[in-house]
Formats: sequence, C-alpha cells, structure tokens
Amino acid sequence: MHDSPALIDSAAAVLALAPRERLFTAEEYHALARAGVLTEDDRVELINGRIVTMSPIGPPHLHAVNRITELFARRLYARDEPQARLSVQNSIHLGHRNEPEPDLALLRPDAPQDRVPTPEDVLLVIEVADSSAEVDRRVKRPLYAAFGIAEVWIVYLTDGYVEVCREPGDEDYVDIVRMTPGHTLTVAALPDLPGIPVADILGR
Repeated sequence: MHDSPALIDSAAAVLALAPRERLFTAEEYHALARAGVLTEDDRVELINGRIVTMSPIGPPHLHAVNRITELFARRLYARDEPQARLSVQNSIHLGHRNEPEPDLALLRPDAPQDRVPTPEDVLLVIEVADSSAEVDRRVKRPLYAAFGIAEVWIVYLTDGYVEVCREPGDEDYVDIVRMTPGHTLTVAALPDLPGIPVADILGR
C-alpha cells in the first residue's frame, strides 16, 4: 500500500514544525562565552553538544571540594617540582562537543597552558556527587571513559564512599571499586604521591 501525496505532504509539514534540538560544538560554546551570552555566573558545561545547567553547589559539596583540594595541595606542593597541577572546577576538552567541568582534576605538570586541557593532559578527574550523583554515574563517568581519561574518582558524600574507576573502555570503566572509610586512595599515575584516606576525603 502506497501513501497518498497528501498524506506525505501532511507528514512533512508535521516534521517541519516539530522542535529540533540544536547541538553545539566546543568552538561555538566558547564563542557564546566571548559574546557574553554565557557568563562566569552561569554554572553550565557542554555535554554531548548540549549546554547543561550544573547542580547548585551546597555547603557539603563546597566544603568537600575545598577539603580535597587542600589534601592534594599538601602532597603535591611539598616538593620543589610538583608531580601534577591542580585544576579546580575548570573545563576539560573532550572531542568536538564536550567540555565538562569536573570538581577537580590533576594535570600533568607540562600540560600546555595556552588551551583547555585534553585527555592526554589529565591524570585524574574527581567528581563530588550529592544531588548530581545520577549524572556523574550515568553520563559523565561513561563520557570520561570514552575519551580515555585514565582514572576517575566519584565521591558519594551522602552514601559515604568513593568510587575509583580505572581502565577506560568504550562505554564505561572496566575496573570500578568502591572504597570506604578505612581505605586509602592512591593515584595510579603518581605512585610516589602519598595516599589519601577516604575518611579525610569524606571529612569523617
């Protein structure tokens, strides 16, 4: 049975009126910021071409980020030549349509400073998950894996554990381990860096 020309025309009209999603490239995302359409007050990140509003930062999240930053700073900057640089709530460039802003990242000390860091610059990504837990687990973790970020820690403040993710695969990490208070975390790429107790990360 063949559709009539009138039916085909009707379907085409409906499709023409249907809303279409506009996906952005990282270059367009930066252009919006330069033009003032996006400002520093806009808590957004680019995920799969979509400009996504980030969850508000409440006191537990804020203090956790500060605490983890201090824990790493003490270990990294106790040396004349730090093994890594701290990047706090800044973008990472992942391909054509992604610039997530993890809560914390450790970058190679020789990472170029004239561009947004890319996967080869990143030693570790840390996300603090409270209200953002589902997004961090189901969206951002697979995204980091797909682009080859070597190691990700997701800090689950409410549940009281840290998820350590290593061995990135096409869809997610192959090695995912739940670490609770009593465990100590080490960064795979920095074996000489002193470990950090999970209890200290959680503030317990």
